[in-house]
Amino acid sequence: RAMSAPLKKNGEKLSDTFKLLGHRNKEDWKVFDNVIIQNAQNGLVSFELNEHLESFVVVRLSFLLENVYLLLFAQALEEAVCSTMSNVILYRKRENPYKIIVLLTASKELTWELQNLHKEGYFGPPEPTQQFPLREGEQIHFQFRGNIFASENGKDFGKTYRLIFHSQRKPRLELQIKEVDEFGNHSSPHYKGTAVFYKITRGMITKEWKQPLPHGNYQCQSPLCKLPLTLPKREKLINRPQSTKRIFCDSSEALWDNLLYWLAEELAEDNTSLNALRLPIHRSMLQLVRLKCPDNSIHQNYELLCCWQKTLPRSADKQQLLSRYLQKSGRRDLSEELRFKWQNKVFT
Repeated sequence: RAMSAPLKKNGEKLSDTFKLLGHRNKEDWKVFDNVIIQNAQNGLVSFELNEHLESFVVVRLSFLLENVYLLLFAQALEEAVCSTMSNVILYRKRENPYKIIVLLTASKELTWELQNLHKEGYFGPPEPTQQFPLREGEQIHFQFRGNIFASENGKDFGKTYRLIFHSQRKPRLELQIKEVDEFGNHSSPHYKGTAVFYKITRGMITKEWKQPLPHGNYQCQSPLCKLPLTLPKREKLINRPQSTKRIFCDSSEALWDNLLYWLAEELAEDNTSLNALRLPIHRSMLQLVRLKCPDNSIHQNYELLCCWQKTLPRSADKQQLLSRYLQKSGRRDLSEELRFKWQNKVFT
């Protein structure tokens, strides 16, 4: 039967050639070299076919091009038209970093989804993945590697999870994470792991496939993307026998702890960041404290002051060192008040 397709009229050249590319149902694209394409009036081309095509495209060429490149072009064009650019979001609960949410969303709705997650109390890091194309019904499978694994029910850890893409839905999973080895990552204040994501096309999915692939089946497949994940280490409380407990003969340590909390309050009241004091505190420790106390600047300041104190040798003059940092940061008033309270043993 005769078929026609619109074509731009301006700039046409007599030397231009036309190629018809198409495919039948569930077949690969092919070039119909034996089909004669005529350049009709009003910017249209016409051709005759004796078979049904599910999809076709007419390409105008100003120079000869091998069919293999035309087929690659048609496949890429179909992929772009039928696909939706998407992102994966992996956020953690602010009040409970051991609880995470994994969500698959269209890229055009990413900002809106992030705002909704913030309202629910979920925040990064990590940041969402780079965008990637997905077709309707394709799946994203993911698993955790390193020293972190996850569970849906708090019992079965180490499984592989999946999200099925539908443009009208927002597939999401709420998971609990924990460390694999509590003694791992000993040189870091965090446990470290990675969420690895794989794209499963519809052609890879069988009717009997109701569960994600076993762990080993992913080894020969390249990951779609990865997201780093950290988990703050919990401070362990050790119940010591009475004979091993430390007993202080004076109240100097209690006084110093009281002064640190007073200083944390003063700095928070003036919106002074501890970064301004330039205390020698590792950046990872700053991140850990912010995770532990995200909305309380007093507790953040106090925790960081305690961390700084732990790095000092026993013989160090804590008050003199801290007063010096305060003076260098322009807080001579707090420096002098700290020295006065320490020398006169003033509890605040």
